This record gives sequence, C-alpha cells and structure tokens, in this order.
Amino acid sequence: MSESWPQWEIFVRSEAGLAHKHVGSLHAADARMALENARDLYTRRNEGVSIWVVESTDVHAIDPSEAEAFFEPSQDKQYRHPTFYHVPDGVKHL
Repeated sequence: MSESWPQWEIFVRSEAGLAHKHVGSLHAADARMALENARDLYTRRNEGVSIWVVESTDVHAIDPSEAEAFFEPSQDKQYRHPTFYHVPDGVKHL
C-alpha cells in the first residue's frame, strides 16, 4: 500500500538559528502524515525544533553532467567567497 503513497523529503532544524538539513525521505499519504511520521522517525530523541516535509516531485535539481557549466560563472567573483572577512569571536552558526 505505501508504494502508492508519494515520497516526501524530510528536513529538520536541530536548533533555532540553524538551517534545516535534509535527513531522509519516507512515504506517506499526505503532508500531515509525513510530518507525524517524520517526527516519530527523525526526532525521537529531541534532535529537532522544526520539521519541513516536501513532496519529492516538487524538488528539482540540475543534471550532474551540467554542474560545471551551471556553477562556472560564480568562480570569477572572488567577493562571493568569505575569505576577505574577519569573523568576530563568539559569532555562532556561520
């Protein structure tokens, strides 16, 4: 039965101020069931403060063979790399 349910990608934020991270996927009949199953499966030991579920069909990515051409324009913009900035002591989550 679950084979006919859509697949959902699960993202969990481990603590406030951090980004959500992809932790896995599961099959569920709807978004509510996906949220509840993700809670039970991925945050059993209080590992998260927030959960996002995204139906896998709504996730789009470039083909790996296109990666070099896709990202190449950013390579010549050194200001986009944080090598020129000093990060003060005590700043978290950068």
